[in-house]
Amino acid sequence: MEILPAIDVLDGRVVRLSQGNFRGVTLYGNDPAAQMRAWAVAGARMVHVVDLDGARSGICDAALIASLAHAGVPFQFGGGIRTAAAAAGAVASGAGRVVMGTAAVWDPAVIDEAVAAVGSEAVVAALDVRDGRAKGGGWLDDGRPADEIAGRLADQGVVRMMVTGIERDGLMGGPDLTLLERVRRLAPALAVVASGGVGSLEDLEALAAAGVEAAVVGRALYEGRFTLADAMAAVA
Repeated sequence: MEILPAIDVLDGRVVRLSQGNFRGVTLYGNDPAAQMRAWAVAGARMVHVVDLDGARSGICDAALIASLAHAGVPFQFGGGIRTAAAAAGAVASGAGRVVMGTAAVWDPAVIDEAVAAVGSEAVVAALDVRDGRAKGGGWLDDGRPADEIAGRLADQGVVRMMVTGIERDGLMGGPDLTLLERVRRLAPALAVVASGGVGSLEDLEALAAAGVEAAVVGRALYEGRFTLADAMAAVA
């Protein structure tokens, strides 16, 4: 299982939210590009980046992507990528993959168009779930039934889905293994990237046993619960 350290960017700073709440911001740095370089030095093979401003506004920040691309480590980028043109622009600016959540929930045709524009390996469909509903719009909309979205994505051209248990996100209380199991049953052909709740090496071992391809880890790394090297060794 691959470990994807997370960089969440808000107002140009590296932060983490709790349960997707923009009023619950913890600051970890003022330079996202420097943090990207630090993860590269630590041995990251891919980094997960979210532009929180873009997630709310629906506008992708190509300049942020370009600044991160100089670090020399591949990354997947989400936040404001709601059209095939935005997906193509993000990839052209240096993102290895684009993460699309709002389109996955509300406009599945855009997912098809993005796959046609940049290829299936470069598109990650995001299933961000709170109370059984997949959310879009920076996790601020009402969403739609998560099972419905997961089942539909299995029939589209994507090969990878990122699944986030919003209630667990940023709390380090453990991932939502029940949610992950249900999604994998509904879309068995898709590789799953798990996000939300990791707080210990034991959590990572449980995710590896659950058969997910990768795990996004944010606050636990920033708070020093374990190092990236420890995490990678635990699931090697």
